[in-house]
Amino acid sequence: MARQTSAGPTIAGLGLPVRRVATRAGAALDRDAWPATIPAVSALLDDGFDLARATILVGENGAGKSTVVEAVAEAFGLNPEGGSTGAMHRTRRTESPLASALQLERGAGGGRGGYFLRAETMHAFFTYLEESGMGSFHDQSHGESFLDLIGDRFFDPRGVAYPGLYVLDEPESALSFGSSLKVLALLLQVLDAPGTQLLMATHSPVLAALPGATILELSDAGVREVPWEDLDIVINLKTFLAEPQRMLRHLAPE
Repeated sequence: MARQTSAGPTIAGLGLPVRRVATRAGAALDRDAWPATIPAVSALLDDGFDLARATILVGENGAGKSTVVEAVAEAFGLNPEGGSTGAMHRTRRTESPLASALQLERGAGGGRGGYFLRAETMHAFFTYLEESGMGSFHDQSHGESFLDLIGDRFFDPRGVAYPGLYVLDEPESALSFGSSLKVLALLLQVLDAPGTQLLMATHSPVLAALPGATILELSDAGVREVPWEDLDIVINLKTFLAEPQRMLRHLAPE
């Protein structure tokens, strides 16, 4: 995998929280077993990759997007089931061993804080927050709770995002089209603050359109940087919207 070009070394005097993800020297990870057998994960382990100010991972189910963002979040010190570095929530371990094999190269002066928003475990995480007296989320719709969590946990009382690494794993699972646009606006607000960095896995063409983001497409061929307009998720959606019946005819049984 070619080495990606990351953003500049400093953001308003602060380095990126994570400049590069690579394999830790001496890592004991079985390369013949999952998740190392996923082509994109194998490419990561072989060559590593740089993280830009905003990096978005896209690809089909099973391509390794969630596996990679989960491992980076855990290696950074974020709670693997969601939350910050201080979150103590834990149900049962389902994470891959990939995090233990990764070495994160941090930027000079880069923030050590951040947040992991993981759609897969959010119901249990909302319960943890409520039981800890840190908000009430179950009384809202799934999408509303996501928006409130981002607004409450990502930003200080002035509305400025805290320095650090923000990792999001398929947040669109809870979002309508309109709510996706609201999250996109919040992510732009996050990146407007000094010392912030974003890593997101998504199937959403809306969220993948984040201005200035580096988009990496994970597939059986490994990992490659792709412009938004050339992504399969964008091309396929445009094709479907232009003539849905034509695509549906191919889905119907003979």
